[in-house]
Amino acid sequence: MSEAPPKVAVIGAGPAGLIAAETLATAGAAVTVFERMPSPARKFLMAGRGGLNLTHSEDLDRFLTRYAPLESRLLDAVRAFPPAALVAWCQGLGVETFVGSSGRVFPKTLKASPLLRAWLGRLAGLGVGLRLRHRWVGLAGTTPRFATPDGEAAFTADAVVLALGGASWPRLGADGGWVGLLPEVAMRPFAPSNVGFVLDWSEKLRVSHAGAPLKRIAIGFGDRTVRGEAVLTATGLEGGALYALSGPIREVIARDGEASFTLDLRPDLDLAEIQRRLAQRGRGETVSTMLRKAAGLSPVAVALVQEARHRGAAETDLARLVKALPLTTRAAQGLDRAISSAGGIAWDALDARFMLKAHPGVFAAGEMLDWEAPTGGYLLQACFATGLAAARGALEWLSAGRASAAPPARQAG
Repeated sequence: MSEAPPKVAVIGAGPAGLIAAETLATAGAAVTVFERMPSPARKFLMAGRGGLNLTHSEDLDRFLTRYAPLESRLLDAVRAFPPAALVAWCQGLGVETFVGSSGRVFPKTLKASPLLRAWLGRLAGLGVGLRLRHRWVGLAGTTPRFATPDGEAAFTADAVVLALGGASWPRLGADGGWVGLLPEVAMRPFAPSNVGFVLDWSEKLRVSHAGAPLKRIAIGFGDRTVRGEAVLTATGLEGGALYALSGPIREVIARDGEASFTLDLRPDLDLAEIQRRLAQRGRGETVSTMLRKAAGLSPVAVALVQEARHRGAAETDLARLVKALPLTTRAAQGLDRAISSAGGIAWDALDARFMLKAHPGVFAAGEMLDWEAPTGGYLLQACFATGLAAARGALEWLSAGRASAAPPARQAG
């Protein structure tokens, strides 16, 4: 009589949980995925609204430097399932990808829904069960309990993979509420990542320019400069160029109470060229007109320079303000406005198999773990990679347990 396959509960139907379920089911486990929301992968689908950025095409060694902290288990997981493997996996689902001009990798449809449909079809073909509206409320060994529309229910499993997400986008299901269910597990406090920062704009600037884009700019902080775009909001500044620096800026605020960075409004021109252009100011021409015509600044960029001047910026040279406009922030936007979160389960709480040391047979993956990365494909890549690593860890643990429980082989003779 053949041995029954091990039963595994995967809690969380985002990318980390679904790839863990696929890996486990492919290896022969009987897998059931539990999700608190009415449908799976809601944050994944939201990410696809602006074009699903799956990963990045840059050299793997450079790719790995994008993560913080530079934890060996995280980096090894990405090495074991690198961007090329993620692209091949997509192609196996019939989803072709392309590399954009920035090096980012997207599905050719630029949407998440076709990929998710194909993926769910594959999982169904592997026999993976999906139970929606099941909110995890407790754990006894490897038996999780859930609050469901029909009351509380328990599921007896041989192993559990947790993939509940971090604490950003709470309306999509990732609110970090699971932390209280793991009191024995060391945690790092959640903090907003890939997030904008609060700035004290004047009422005039807020009313006139909130929502205005700042295109083709560069933001400098410490020894780093990031080119990209940003948006001036009623409460501050947000956008890709700032998101890439959000971790270091957040850490300085925590240490010093504030952090200062600079905004280069014309990174394509050097200081000398800006000075030359501004020196050709026409008779009777206002400063705003000169900045618009000679320096080629947008209305919102002109307003930022004027605001700095009127607030008594230490630097009065217009050209230098264009190239390095100083801004000081004392707070990041909240977790509800962050694309991702830092913090979560401390790496010391996991063994090499991504198993919780305090909970044998329970594994964790994705944004539950204490890591962060900029946008650009790095976030999804690590969610896939750690989901795969946790599933492989679970298979190793299950195999070892079953081997130790097997009766000794009969001796010959």
